[in-house]
Amino acid sequence: MVISKAKLAVLRTWLDQLSREQSTDPAYKAWRKRFLQQRLQLGLQLAVAAYLSFILLELVLTAAQIKVWDPGWLVMASVAELGLITCLVGVRSPQGKHRLGLLFLGGSWSITLVEQVWATLNGFAFPGLFAWTLVLLTQATLVPVRWYLHLISQVGLLTYYFGVNTILNLYPNDGQPLWDPIQVLYLLWFCGICDLAVFLYERLQRTEFQTRRELEAEQEKSERLLLNILPEAIAQQLKQDHRTIAESFAEATVLFADIVGFTQISAGIPPRELVTLLNQIFSTFDQLAEQHNLEKIKTIGDAYMVVGGLPIERGDHVESIASMALDMQAAIAQFKTRQDQPFRIRIGINTGPVVAGVIGRKKFIYDLWGDTVNIASRMESQGLPGCIQVTKPVYERLQDKFLFEERGILEIKGKGKMQVYLLQDRLL
Repeated sequence: MVISKAKLAVLRTWLDQLSREQSTDPAYKAWRKRFLQQRLQLGLQLAVAAYLSFILLELVLTAAQIKVWDPGWLVMASVAELGLITCLVGVRSPQGKHRLGLLFLGGSWSITLVEQVWATLNGFAFPGLFAWTLVLLTQATLVPVRWYLHLISQVGLLTYYFGVNTILNLYPNDGQPLWDPIQVLYLLWFCGICDLAVFLYERLQRTEFQTRRELEAEQEKSERLLLNILPEAIAQQLKQDHRTIAESFAEATVLFADIVGFTQISAGIPPRELVTLLNQIFSTFDQLAEQHNLEKIKTIGDAYMVVGGLPIERGDHVESIASMALDMQAAIAQFKTRQDQPFRIRIGINTGPVVAGVIGRKKFIYDLWGDTVNIASRMESQGLPGCIQVTKPVYERLQDKFLFEERGILEIKGKGKMQVYLLQDRLL
């Protein structure tokens, strides 16, 4: 018989697919191992209870003289029950977790092969179709993974029944032939259907597992993106409640920073290089904000805004913002212009009550409002290059921990005259 190239290609494709399915990823193998352990334990518990019920029933029927006492059967049943209990104990042991395949076969053959050996010792073949079909069907239903274990279980049973009994010339007591065609065909179809069901289930389960992992990865990615936009506490609140999120804080400290002369510097820089430079600078500021446990609010052009004391209130927000401002000055000095000149920034800080909330329907932003924010912005815009300008409330809170220089009274746009100070350094 000649096999066409097309059929060979189809066969090769199927074998390749089967090979890929067997070499699954470690995460799926770990899940399948846990699943097999849990279901195998359940199946063995049911088998122990079921076999015990038959033993008790045999004893009751014997005691009631409904059946003739059969000590040989009770010994066989007790051996099978002992095998099931041993497998159940093994599944629960640390060592058994690494031998689940052997325990599966042990549990299966404790029911199907023990009675075969008992029948052989008594000089006849025993086609226990009811027990066989019940065991094989229950296994395929309760433990629908690792289809080749089911196949080995069935092959071992049928090999013993047909092989050993043929060699020993043993036949069933009911006079039926050992190789009864109907029985053989029934067993082949039954076992084949069970194996096919397990094989298809595992393929479906593998696909579902991989899909779920992909969905979890996408969800995790979305979570990270959301946390890059919103503070974690606000992100969690937004996921649980789609109403408008707005809160008033009695006190928070706001910092604005702006790169001095960046508009002129950027005029001679190619776009890609400009964006890369800004990204490096602001990424450094982001690390400082994380280090000081502060919340970055936004960047606008070459301006940077960060806040302390919200969305989770804390008592040291003024000190943390001041420390970050000094660290920002040190960090920006590491970046150079094309003329090898260090960058400088203006920083403004103010503390006081603010309103914070989420605005937008598609592109969310967590923002702040109030006079405290406006004044912090004015502290920056009307500050000095390379300096950190702060309001009097900031100075009064930190004068014992930081070194300040009094700048004097300035006319602040929209607020009138205000006493301002320049933050110099930390006090030793």
